[in-house]
Amino acid sequence: MKTVCYVILWAVTAIVLVALITLPISLQAHLIAGAIVVGAMIILKFLRPYGVWRLIALGLGTAMVLRYVYWRTTSTLPPVNQLEDFIPGLIVYLAELYNIGMLFLSLFVVAMPLAKRKTPPIDLENAPTVDVFVPSYNEDAEMLAMTLSAALAMDYPAGRLNVYLLDDGGTDEKCNADNFVAANEARERRATLQKLCEGLGAIYLTRERNTSAKAGNLNNGIANSQGELIVVFDADHAPARSFLTETVGFFGQDPKLFLVQTPHFFINPDPLERNLQTFRTMPSENEMFYGIIQRGLDKWDASFFCGSAAVLRRTALKTTNGFSGRSITEDAETAITLHATGWHSVYVDKPLIAGLQPATFTSFIGQRSRWAQGMMQILLFHRPMFKRGLSLPQRLCYSSSALFWLFPFARLIFLIAPLFYLFFGLEIFTASGAEFFAYVLSYMAVNLMMQNYLYGRYRWPWISELYEFIQSIYLLPAVISVLLNPTKPTFKVTAKNETLDTRRVSELGRPFFVIFAVLALGVVATYWRTITEPYNADTTLVVGLWNILNLLMAGCALGVVSERPEGRAARRFAVKRRGEITIDGVTSPIITENVSVDGIAIRVLSKDLDNVSVGTPANASFETTIDMPRGTLPLRIRRIAPDDKGLMIGCSYEPSEPLHSRIIADLAFSDAENWSRFQQGRRRNMGVVYGTLRFLRIAVFQTSRGLSYLFRLYRFSKGISRPGAAE
Repeated sequence: MKTVCYVILWAVTAIVLVALITLPISLQAHLIAGAIVVGAMIILKFLRPYGVWRLIALGLGTAMVLRYVYWRTTSTLPPVNQLEDFIPGLIVYLAELYNIGMLFLSLFVVAMPLAKRKTPPIDLENAPTVDVFVPSYNEDAEMLAMTLSAALAMDYPAGRLNVYLLDDGGTDEKCNADNFVAANEARERRATLQKLCEGLGAIYLTRERNTSAKAGNLNNGIANSQGELIVVFDADHAPARSFLTETVGFFGQDPKLFLVQTPHFFINPDPLERNLQTFRTMPSENEMFYGIIQRGLDKWDASFFCGSAAVLRRTALKTTNGFSGRSITEDAETAITLHATGWHSVYVDKPLIAGLQPATFTSFIGQRSRWAQGMMQILLFHRPMFKRGLSLPQRLCYSSSALFWLFPFARLIFLIAPLFYLFFGLEIFTASGAEFFAYVLSYMAVNLMMQNYLYGRYRWPWISELYEFIQSIYLLPAVISVLLNPTKPTFKVTAKNETLDTRRVSELGRPFFVIFAVLALGVVATYWRTITEPYNADTTLVVGLWNILNLLMAGCALGVVSERPEGRAARRFAVKRRGEITIDGVTSPIITENVSVDGIAIRVLSKDLDNVSVGTPANASFETTIDMPRGTLPLRIRRIAPDDKGLMIGCSYEPSEPLHSRIIADLAFSDAENWSRFQQGRRRNMGVVYGTLRFLRIAVFQTSRGLSYLFRLYRFSKGISRPGAAE
């Protein structure tokens, strides 16, 4: 009886919704209805943003979106017999349907995401054995020392934790290569890392040949270890001490649990955050995924392995012969395979590792291209919507994650669509300017409100569009190459620990300046058409506004590819530790103020060191949170800042032995709460109106900055720049 009632309720709701969507009303009535819906969503946002009221608000927005789809489908497509209008019009229509389809998939995934999970305790007497894998290919020893030291310092019962460095840069194949220079480098690397692991207490492991990239490297680790659980950290992902205590307990609750995934938290800005200077104030790009989408996936038992910062059950991996290596995204492919065979996953929404993002725009695009190509391979190889073993919610979740990477098609279609009319007079919309304005305006307003409901604290208005725009130019050919030849892509390691010393335009920046110039010509065309075709002025102005919106987006992209010097590579976090510092034979008590992976700020508690100078070497010892040999850390003074509390000095590290790396790791990575506080400080809902105004301000400024970089580059290339102008 209860099931029958639900069916009747859904049937009645569907009939009412269809009636409302197809109801013929005037433009004025549609605008009024749109204003009422937006107003209701705003009121509910302030008064009842959670629970059933949140669903009601999203339901109202969905009704307006569906009405827009009905109007677009029945009233705006050009006649089929006018192919010059119909074909581009149909392409734009299909791009809109893609966006709307992705919106509905997003609604399913994150409309009511799972609340943060409570961490279950670990049975310390029967704690499972844990093997930590740190796969490496070309990362330097200093970076690896940090990650290995942090992994070795994790809280866990003695004797039940082993840390492995899986070195794919020192394989037998590389050490015996015909290229003597490359072979010698590989042998030197192997010897250096073996010595590092011996000094730290980690286990060095390599293999004969570099087969199946990262998946093959991890599988070699499985074959040469025995731990019940396997933890994977990328080479630049250092864990907090609490990583295992926050994750391992879940495996005692569910024998069919194969994965506990945690967020990837980054202590340095990506190219957009650095060049637009938003890192300290705006949620990072990955926070929308790790802060809300993974929680939504977790609700449907579809949170997936992200390649690092995760714990996996060995027995589950054995059922699939280890990590999947058919695609270049071994992480998501492994997860979908195990989900399809009845295994479960858990997502822990707390930053427990600190990593590094690509510093340059080129590396950023390289990383995103690999992700896009890998997810396209999963879409083609596994066909998530039809994969046997997955539940319907899991099928929708995996389809959403894979189909997202088709966004370059839609993004670039929307970029050039207004130019069809402005340059060539093609009518890809058969609608008047008033109709276009009424329907599109209400649709955009509702869409922005729905996004704000779903992601308000994790992604500000128009930022997703900007991220997609700057990637689309290069991801489009990458995605097309996979669609044409799914086995073509090869795994490429993301460059790490890069630095930028000068101002410059990225080597991938030229297309964005060309696009900006073409869109600027579109503004000229808008003016020309308004003057020469006054009878179409309403349509021209509406399409011209669309082009101006694209121009603002392109102008903001100019700022993204105009790269600033990096300055301090990593964010510093407040860390209070007592210790002593010795400079020129004089020792003074100190307390640390803030710490990062590349330096430390120290307050000197004595007046005996008032005459220190920049560049002076020093040695310092600190309180530690774990038992380790007592030792000093070599430093070099980089900054001196006297204040009313005494002397503050900024120092860089100069490590020369494994113990030094252990001290730095203990200072920088012991407390995950620092990372949580930093994240929460950036997570505030800007609101649609203020967020839009802020984006417009950023776009105008970044347009001028990008053009100034181009002008400076031109002057430099002509040899007429001022000394240092290119720096």
